[in-house]
Amino acid sequence: MATHDRKHISKAVLVTRSSLAACLTVAICLAVKSTSICYLSAQTNETSGVADIVAESADLAQQEAIALVTPTDPVDSLALLDNEAPPVNGFGIEGSVTGRKDARTMGLAIPAPRGQITDRHGEPFAQTKVVYYPAIKFGQFEKADRDYVVEWGRKRVEQANEVFGIEWRVSDEALWQHYRHRRWLAMPVSHVVDDERKKEYEGELMNGLILHPVYLRHYPHGKSASHIIGYTGSAGKLEKGPINYGDPIFERAEGRAGLEKIFNKELSGKDGLLREDYDVDGSLVYKKYEKRPVPGGNVVTTLDLAWQNQAEAVLEKYCERGAFVVIDIHTGDVMTMASRPSFDLNDFIPFISNEKYKELREDPGKPLFGRAFQGGYPPASTFKPVVAVTALTNGEVHEFSLIDCPEKIKIGKHWFHNWSKEPEGFIDVKRAIARSCNPWFYQVGIQTGPSAFLSVARRLGFGSKTGLPLVGETRGLVPTNEWMVKNHNRRMMDGDTANLSIGQGVMLASPLQVAQGMAGLANGGAMPKLQLVKQVQSVNGRVLVSNEPERRNFLNLDPNAVGVVHEGMMQVVNAGYGTGQRARLSYTVLCGKTGTAQWGPESKEQRLAWFAGFFPLENPRYAFAALYEGKPGEKLSGGRKAAPMVSSFFEHFKKEIKKSIIPPPRAMVIEDEEGFEVRSLDDGPAPRAIPLDEDEDAGIVPAGEDPRPLRAIPVEDDEAFFIDEVPLNNSGQKPLRAVPVEE
Repeated sequence: MATHDRKHISKAVLVTRSSLAACLTVAICLAVKSTSICYLSAQTNETSGVADIVAESADLAQQEAIALVTPTDPVDSLALLDNEAPPVNGFGIEGSVTGRKDARTMGLAIPAPRGQITDRHGEPFAQTKVVYYPAIKFGQFEKADRDYVVEWGRKRVEQANEVFGIEWRVSDEALWQHYRHRRWLAMPVSHVVDDERKKEYEGELMNGLILHPVYLRHYPHGKSASHIIGYTGSAGKLEKGPINYGDPIFERAEGRAGLEKIFNKELSGKDGLLREDYDVDGSLVYKKYEKRPVPGGNVVTTLDLAWQNQAEAVLEKYCERGAFVVIDIHTGDVMTMASRPSFDLNDFIPFISNEKYKELREDPGKPLFGRAFQGGYPPASTFKPVVAVTALTNGEVHEFSLIDCPEKIKIGKHWFHNWSKEPEGFIDVKRAIARSCNPWFYQVGIQTGPSAFLSVARRLGFGSKTGLPLVGETRGLVPTNEWMVKNHNRRMMDGDTANLSIGQGVMLASPLQVAQGMAGLANGGAMPKLQLVKQVQSVNGRVLVSNEPERRNFLNLDPNAVGVVHEGMMQVVNAGYGTGQRARLSYTVLCGKTGTAQWGPESKEQRLAWFAGFFPLENPRYAFAALYEGKPGEKLSGGRKAAPMVSSFFEHFKKEIKKSIIPPPRAMVIEDEEGFEVRSLDDGPAPRAIPLDEDEDAGIVPAGEDPRPLRAIPVEDDEAFFIDEVPLNNSGQKPLRAVPVEE
């Protein structure tokens, strides 16, 4: 969406400027330098409208990395305590035909940095950065008995606990075995020290206690899209026995949830290989990079970071538990998908404590649960447009068919009530949608038949997964007779049909599915295939995978029926009798549908509030769904709780959205006839055609003789619109004003 893109540059520093004496620091810095990934940045490509991740070299960082090629000895003998034996001095010796048990040649793996996960403009959701772990770095001791080595290591552990405020517990046996088998490598503890704090600590550390550089995942926006992005964890602990070929110099990371898990292979990159030779005195005598690490690719999502953050801010303001989804109807791109409550992804890096994980698991708000796509809820009255468009398409009702809607109707042995507990009288389909009249949909749903409108629901994506790369997405539930027999020992009856007609009963859908259904209904002809990932790129910006807009299903709906339903949904928001007036936007015509559902055990008296729809009315661009999950016993409605969330979100992006919903200019052909002036479109607005009513049999119907019922004129509330301002109808009378009653 080129008109929607902005230029953003995001940089993830992937090189360490360490001056550590340890030679493993050199390994990381040279590996980063040699792969020319000193910095990763994301920039917007004007043509494709997606973020192209490119690699840039930083000369200064390269020079600093090269300066580390000749490190000082890992242990400074001048800084040794009086009662400590110094390591053997020397810079390597010539080869010998006799045994040299303390000499080593080793091939070590250099884990590659993971690629970024970004929004559609290149703003990062997930990055890799260099941090430091406190670590013990043994030297080659002349007095290498167990007691001496353990005492030497124990002093470093104690200082690390004191300086860094941690509880590093390591056994005497672990210290001794590390010295015996792996003393050439650092022995770290997973406590993160950033580059700024590193400079403060370095002067305080005794010899042999170092800050060991490692790659670590970082989520710069914390909670943003946490259920979608996911997190990483350790792929395995470092070995503790003798050094084997290919042992990593620090722990590898792997995706554990979300996109991090699904695209783990693409994000992981390929390890490098470092060869090091140590002499008997512990000195490094040979070093070569046999293979350089290849950084992981980058996953560019369809999400807009600014929209995602605003959606989460709206949820935080208006509800304790809920969800918000926005879809670009033209492309199928998911622009934002937010759930509340959420959690900070950085809590899982480098690992999450048992206490913190227990806190998240036992939180009654279930912050680990992604309501937007994992939650199955009754869609309630947001489903009514599906029933209406099916009935119109199949000819069960027509645009101006009037149906009597009393306060309640009896189906079988049970009474089914209107939500307002008031009769609506004889109303047509558009007013039934605008007023969300239950008795109208009870009757029309039974008349149309459940197999008909549930078939349309399935074509709109209800009852199946969207196909997006999401972990734990719900399928929802659209029942069949077979399902009813299996689960309720009976076929579907009229009472079941009545409940399904208003989006209740056994039907379940996620907010994502409801928004998807609105996207299909807005299009009218086909449902777009949803997209969450635009591209997967190499670190150099080469596109490896690209997802283009696709059609998922043909809907096979009558275009006139779709137009009638659109008008009814427009009246929900813009007519004085509509139930969703609080969702009205100042800059475009929004079409929507409120919904209120009973949910959960009856004893809890818990309800849901929905508001879903699309805009603008002409050439719809965005579809959405907002969910408000009520507390037990809370009285609520879709018009009062969910609708304000929608207007709050979209008004925030007024300038941006106005540009994106402007329809492309259309060419106009004007006949050059005598007496007519030919004008270009740039000369001003084209002349407006005067609408004439046309009768099926008699052709043009004279004014005042239209046999069709008069159409209601939308009237706003008293604060914005007075009855005296309402235009007269054809009979010279003012229409009766509808009293707005919220659903």
